[in-house]
Amino acid sequence: MVDSALVLSDSAPHCCIFGRAGKMSAIVARIGRQRQRYQDNLRLVSGCIPYRLKKVSDYHQGSIENRIEVLMVSSPNRNDLVFPKGGWEDDESVEEAACREALEEAGIRGILNETPLGVWEFRSKSRQEICSLEGGCRGYMFSLEVTEELEAWPEQENHCRRWVNIQEAFKLCRYEWMRQALERFLGVLTAETKLEVIGGPADSPLPADVVPDSTTMPPSCCITAPIPQQHPANIIPFSWMLTVKKFTLN
Repeated sequence: MVDSALVLSDSAPHCCIFGRAGKMSAIVARIGRQRQRYQDNLRLVSGCIPYRLKKVSDYHQGSIENRIEVLMVSSPNRNDLVFPKGGWEDDESVEEAACREALEEAGIRGILNETPLGVWEFRSKSRQEICSLEGGCRGYMFSLEVTEELEAWPEQENHCRRWVNIQEAFKLCRYEWMRQALERFLGVLTAETKLEVIGGPADSPLPADVVPDSTTMPPSCCITAPIPQQHPANIIPFSWMLTVKKFTLN
């Protein structure tokens, strides 16, 4: 079911739309952390796992893994692939932040499932090897069904995008929290499509190069954390158009 409560214009066929409908002439990525949200000394981050489903004729009946492709983006000055994510700022909702990061880093729009896949605490990539609490993040991850890919996007020079199947995505997840988010995503999508998963990812061995979280923070477990107030009273919400959909899991 599409929930139009967050639609801020007359029509919103996609999420992650800047400005008025049809006006995409000037998309500029946000820079700096002047509006960055923090909670419990952790930087709040929002991101998503973008995905698409192959047509029924392209997969073997009953195996959802053969239908799913997820989109990953490259990291600047690194060889690994990650899911689009970034800082959640104080003039936007957590859903809007996930959509904005998807557009800025991957050049995509789509339909966001407004129920988070989970909330994880981890360290920023640049702080993985430092034994301190600095660089701690609390990340809210969503799933995003991609409906449009732009030919050019704000951070194209720093982030290349790549579609991969679900098994390859598990192999590419360098961090344990990413694997957990991907497993949660697969479970949600399986419940939604009511297809039986054949050979689920739980039995797949952890790649040798997976980087565990620093011992100075809790292991990258999914935590229960309240979502902070979306818009402070003195902040005007950013005029995005956002379409989301709700899934209820049993």
